[in-house]
Formats: sequence, structure tokens, C-alpha cells
Amino acid sequence: MKKIFVAVVVLLALNAMAQPTYQPAKENLAAREWFKNAKFGLFIHWGASSVLGAGEWVMNNRGIRANDYKKLLQFFNPTEFDAAKWVSMAKNAGMQYITFITRHHDGFSNWDTQQSDWKITNTPYKKDVLKLLAEECHKQGIKLFVYYSLVDWFRWDYPYETGKTGKASGRTQKSDYNSYLNFMKAQLTELLSDYGEISGVWFDGYWDQLDNDADKTLQSKLDWRYQEIYSLIHQLQPQCLIGNNHHLSPLPGEDFQMFEKDLPGENKGGLSGQAISQLPLETCETINNSWGFNIADHTYKSTKQIIDLLVRASGYGANLLLNVGPMPNGLIQPEFVNRLSEVGNWLKQYGTTIYHTKAGFMKPQDWGAITEKEDKIFLHILNKKEDKLFIELPYKINSAKYFINGNKVEVKNVSDKYWMIDLKNTDANALDNVIELSVVK
Repeated sequence: MKKIFVAVVVLLALNAMAQPTYQPAKENLAAREWFKNAKFGLFIHWGASSVLGAGEWVMNNRGIRANDYKKLLQFFNPTEFDAAKWVSMAKNAGMQYITFITRHHDGFSNWDTQQSDWKITNTPYKKDVLKLLAEECHKQGIKLFVYYSLVDWFRWDYPYETGKTGKASGRTQKSDYNSYLNFMKAQLTELLSDYGEISGVWFDGYWDQLDNDADKTLQSKLDWRYQEIYSLIHQLQPQCLIGNNHHLSPLPGEDFQMFEKDLPGENKGGLSGQAISQLPLETCETINNSWGFNIADHTYKSTKQIIDLLVRASGYGANLLLNVGPMPNGLIQPEFVNRLSEVGNWLKQYGTTIYHTKAGFMKPQDWGAITEKEDKIFLHILNKKEDKLFIELPYKINSAKYFINGNKVEVKNVSDKYWMIDLKNTDANALDNVIELSVVK
């Protein structure tokens, strides 16, 4: 069986190298359209690192050697993990997909991989959590994406000599990228062969091989051979969407563009200065300031802040991928659960103004954001500045009302395409005052 598996990987790799350009399959194009309309997803950062309660970068940040870090296998025992509860929480929050960390930068695999002993099935828990999560996602109708790190602080064959992180892990053997690439391909083949439909692969780690942080060209010192990796994925599951958190404009073979801790084009965090492409867009953000479980991080965003993020992302035509970092026992802390429940309740009322909408004719402003659907324009008043909003509209307004109760909103054509929207009746306590405009386009 092992020989057959290796032969399949080699054959797929050879076929991948033979493909000169990427032409997305019809299944892939349909998946992109679904993704554009999904708007809201759950990011889950979790693994052996969660035991230390200091975020997913703890191995690097504390300079822990690989031989010492591997002792976490004895302590990671998520006996409270319940895939049904995780997926139900996401579904009740109005989320349409889950992006799960299958392997982060510490190299720990959250499934029963045959390519490494550094995996969850070698912990006291022994179970394949990815299998359990995938089965529950498919059961509840939630799409499953897998996060996969290009970086590895644990393995000897990753090119750590030219990398910027994981320097204290104690590796001395000369690296071998061909070996490491084959390892990644074998793992990706497992993920895309043994867990049913995988809706996307979320890559991260390109930044480890940059010359320096100030390099505006973002040229990698390593040829990652993305064409081989991407072609392999699309051969195994043509509909599977590929995104890469490289902070560049999308590369050939990629199907959506991501922005880390920033809305598209804003770059307030300094990580996402790339131009906005025509591909489906996604912004990823945390509820507190940590991705993985951090026992000391209490800087939780309010429900209002999360809804603002979701609305503004939709105003750019982007999805919001919102992160939780479960505790090492498998429970998701109540601060996350409660906020997601409240966002879900809001979406039960206002989801029509978010799902299946496109970016507004004007990018988000200080006062809020705009989403559009056919002949409807939704003005999301998130932060009212004055009682009157003056706005240039490329359409003629036929009528205006509050979305939630149907009460009429006064509008007036001031001059040419400029309109006055009367905001005096907005609810000061509302998380978002949504005004529905019926227009002629």
C-alpha cells in the first residue's frame, strides 16, 4: 500500500510539472462564486502549541529546541474536543466555512499523517481531529478549508539556514528542499484524498524566506515551486480554492486573495499593501490580539467591533475570516462563543444585507459602508457623524426605508447625482442602522 501511495504522489507531481499554465476548472469557477457570496468564515488556530498558552509562535518566541518542544506530545490531550459543538457554533454565528490549522509553523500535524510521527494521533488523545471535524462539516453543510504552513521550525529538511524564524530549534543537518517539497506534496495528497471535499487550502509562510522586512519587492530567497504544489492540488480536487498569505498580488494558480489583519487596500497594519485583484477577497482577523490560545490576552473585540469588521469587509466585497484559538482541552473559551452567538443573532436579522451582496459603489467611509444587491443599495450607518448624510450616488433613488422596520427615510436630490439622506431617526443604540435604497441602475 505504501509503495502504491508513493507512486501516486510521484505521478501527480510529474503531471503537475508538465502543466505550463493554470486554467481554472468549471468546478473551481463555481467555487469562487460561492466563496464571494459566503462573506463570513471561522479561522481556528489550535494544536500542540496551545498547551503552553502563549500563542502559536511560542516555539520560535521562546527559542525552544525541537527535542524539548516534542515533549508536548505527552501533554496535548483535548478530551473536551467536540467537532459537533465547534461546527454548530460556526453555523449559528452565520459562518459559511471553517479554515482549520492542519499544520502550523511548528510542524505539528492535526491529523493522522503517515509522513511524520509529530502528529495528534501520537498524543494521549490519539484521535484524528481533522477526520472528526471534516465529517461534521460535511454533515452540517459547512465548507472546510485547511491551513497549511510552508514553514517548518521542526523538520531538518526545511531550508532553515536561509529562513528568518525557528533559528533556535537545534537543527544542524544540512537542509534539502527537494526532500521537504516531497514531504509537503505527500501531506497535501493525504489531506485532499482522505477527508472528503476540501473547499480550499490556505498557505502561509512565504515571508520566512524574504531578504528583510523592509524589502518592498517581497522577493523570496527560495523558489517554492508553487506551480508544482498548486497543480497537484487542482488535480486532486479541481474545485479546491488556493490562497497564499504572501502579501503579494495573486500568483498563477491562486484562486482567492487574502489580506492579513487588514481590510483590502487599507493596510493599517502594514502587512497588506498589495493591490486588490479581481479574484475573490478575504480578510482574516482575530477576536483578541492572538491567533492561538493565549491565556493572558484579554483584549477582546466587542460584538459591535466585529460587526463593523464584517460590514466593512462586505463593503469591499470581501469575506471576513474571524479567528478563535481554542484551549488545549478542546473547549472554545466563552468570550469567543458569546460574541459569535451575538453576531449570529444580528445576521439572522440583517443577513440579507451581507450575504450574496457585492462591494458598494463607494469604498467604506468613517460613517459606515455600502453593500449592493441587484436594485437595492444598503447603507450601513455604523458611526453616525451628523443628522444628514450627503452622498454622490451613480443611481436614481426611487425609495428609501429602514431595513429593519420599513419606516420611510427622507431623501432629497440636492444637485445632479448628489443626494441628502436624513439620519435623524437612526437608533443610537443599534449596532448598525441599515437604510435600504431602491434605485434605478
